[in-house]
Amino acid sequence: MSIKHQLQRSLYSILKHNKDGSFETQSARQKTLSKAATDLSAKNYKLRHINGLKQKHIVFLNQLWQSQNLSTATIKNRNAHLRWLCEKINKSNMVPTNDQLGLGKRKYASTQSKAIDLKEVDLSKITNDYVKIQIHLQRYLGLRREECIKLKPHLADKGQYLVLQPSWCKGGKGRIIPILSAEARYWLDEAKKIVRSDQSLIPKNKKYIQHRNLYDKQIQRAGIKHAHGLRHAYAQERYFQLTGWKCPKQCGPESKSLKGNLKKTDRLARLTISQELGHERIAITGIYL
Repeated sequence: MSIKHQLQRSLYSILKHNKDGSFETQSARQKTLSKAATDLSAKNYKLRHINGLKQKHIVFLNQLWQSQNLSTATIKNRNAHLRWLCEKINKSNMVPTNDQLGLGKRKYASTQSKAIDLKEVDLSKITNDYVKIQIHLQRYLGLRREECIKLKPHLADKGQYLVLQPSWCKGGKGRIIPILSAEARYWLDEAKKIVRSDQSLIPKNKKYIQHRNLYDKQIQRAGIKHAHGLRHAYAQERYFQLTGWKCPKQCGPESKSLKGNLKKTDRLARLTISQELGHERIAITGIYL
């Protein structure tokens, strides 16, 4: 029997003999803990029995969940299941506090828009051609900072779509983004002018981290504190294209106020935007919209 199966079997034994809480709680607990065991095995932790669980495993899982952009509320709920498990194996105090794990208070989507309008940015302060192209790719294609730096434009540009490879994306999850606007097409073409067919948007004489540091300095000089706001602008513009009305953060109607076909249109738009931004959960669109 493999190490992975030994670990899962030991976990199942504890769950089988400790049916605390409602059926819903038990189901959520089983899913969370089983997935946690799978993630530990995938990381090559040689954990054969759940009794061997250590604090380093808890810390790894929390780091993984945070890297997946899960909400604070979700991570706290998962840690509650881990605390339950630790109590059952007589290691009650093994899960660090939320503060020690870097988990703040539960956050909810604010009503204030964080979208950045490039028309209000002093682009003359951005003197590096690579950075100038990259912030426009973030704005008109919704790319993350790392994605627009690692992007190989000749390889990714498929005409009507931009195909992002997993190695460029957060969490190793590639995706496809439609090229819909004249601005997106223009800046992609500009990107292809300054690199070879097999080259990324990292200058030849620099490493990734070196160019990222330059990128950060250039956008700050231009007055951009958080370039993630460019993705907010993309999401909000995309929502209008898909629905025909503005999103709540642009003073449009709240989702809960919509009925019938309007409600379906809203949900489909949010699902589409979530996928284009590289998120797995539609709820995250609330941050943008």
